Amino acid sequence: MAKRRTAILISGRGSNMAALVAAARQPDYPAEIALVVSNRPKAAGLTAAVEAGIPTAIIDHARFDKDREGFERALQSELEAQRIELVCLAGFMRLLTPWFVTQWQGRMINIHPALLPAFKGLDTHARALAAGVKIHGATVHFVVPEVDSGPIIAQAAVAVREDDTEETLATRVLAAEHRIYPLALRLLAQGRVRLDGDGRCHVDGAAAADEALFVPPAL
Repeated sequence: MAKRRTAILISGRGSNMAALVAAARQPDYPAEIALVVSNRPKAAGLTAAVEAGIPTAIIDHARFDKDREGFERALQSELEAQRIELVCLAGFMRLLTPWFVTQWQGRMINIHPALLPAFKGLDTHARALAAGVKIHGATVHFVVPEVDSGPIIAQAAVAVREDDTEETLATRVLAAEHRIYPLALRLLAQGRVRLDGDGRCHVDGAAAADEALFVPPAL
């Protein structure tokens, strides 16, 4: 089976981009990172992508002022020119319009630093600590017009420690992100992710996950 041509959209350092690039170097990985696109010309992730030998493109949203459609049409043209099949958002700090999302329905995924549907939006770690949750984590989901609301493909949980700060919690969640994003892209590229009529994801051939995480630890 040919590897699925995948684009990663970034706005900053691209740490999740780096995790996807590393995974895609494996000979048996079913996706090829064919393009990295940034809406910010000085995004640090662009340098990392070039050093990894991946083609890059800059579509500066500032050039379009408030013309969101113009920006997205330029982005769409670049993706089509590079024959992209799948799109991964990795710290891409732009709200996408329903028009663009529809072009990539079922083919565009995002990673969010929380266990959706909890803590949608920004400042997830600070909000999780303020809420006093004992378990936090990350979610990979399909992108839909509503922010952070698409069908969930994969999740990873981490324990919240009594002495956690926003920074320490973010560090552990990010490590989990770097593991589940390549997993989710692998499953999608293999054609193993199915959506049912209720908008839920099912993964063909997934092993049952029986382990439980207790916080504080169960006696």
